Amino acid sequence: MKHLTSLLDLTPDELHAVLAKARELKTAMKKGERPQLFPGRVLAQLFEKPSLRTRNSFEAAMIHLGGSGIFLTTAEAGLNGRESLPDVAKVLSSFSDIITMRTFSQKLIEDVAKYSSCPVINGLSDERHPCQALTDLLTIQEVRGDLKGLHLVFVGDGNNVSMSLAFATAMTGMKMTLAAPKGFEFSGEFMTLLNERFPKHQVSVSSDPAKAVASADFVYTDVWASMGQEDDAERRKKAFAGFQVNEQLMAHAPKTACFMHDLPAKRGLEVTDGVMDGSQSIVFAQAENRMHLAKGLFVWLLSQKS
Repeated sequence: MKHLTSLLDLTPDELHAVLAKARELKTAMKKGERPQLFPGRVLAQLFEKPSLRTRNSFEAAMIHLGGSGIFLTTAEAGLNGRESLPDVAKVLSSFSDIITMRTFSQKLIEDVAKYSSCPVINGLSDERHPCQALTDLLTIQEVRGDLKGLHLVFVGDGNNVSMSLAFATAMTGMKMTLAAPKGFEFSGEFMTLLNERFPKHQVSVSSDPAKAVASADFVYTDVWASMGQEDDAERRKKAFAGFQVNEQLMAHAPKTACFMHDLPAKRGLEVTDGVMDGSQSIVFAQAENRMHLAKGLFVWLLSQKS
């Protein structure tokens, strides 16, 4: 049985298999086909954080495949101390075919996976966002085909999204540049892990966003302050003031470069309306692909279950 707590749970071949299944199911849906592969199957969603795309894309994906979903907060699930974590994981997985989680703690997801009798998917933690990175690869494939050699520039924080993208690009032969202000780059601990797991990676860091995007195939950004960082929002706003993805920055990138954002966006902060709604933006195609990726991931994971 496989879990997806991090992209490191997948081999490069497995990553490509998930993407291929997602493309196959998306193509079928565009033809009006929704194969009922999972009648009677149950998706349990366990969320500490509010969500639009993650919750709805996962639930829609399971419904499209013939199954259904249930939603629980951590208090409802008993992860607020009412029950032991092993007990919760064992009971919830006995009712479910897949569990998705959106939490602050990466360890919480890994601990639930340890005791679960069904696959567990990380829908987001403070450290990792593997489903977003897989969605981004799916979207990039649709635009450019082969991933190898493409250059993704992430303008923003060395956060859970950019760290997962660093793994994703390293696994697929892409180049990645993190353009971040001093103090917001990837941590030394993360770079050590990246170097150990992917010694031939092509991930670099720059403090000059205009220079970084000059050879970009894709320019990507994210909010400057994520959930849980609200008290640090003003400091981050000042630090990232020169890292807004606006029309002037996009003018430094090739005209063929596409703009990406994992949403939700703080329009007027990390990105302008002109870029979000402009001709180079593929943001909403990217958002839709969260559902198609979830379908491919569900099918692939359940095919691995012994």
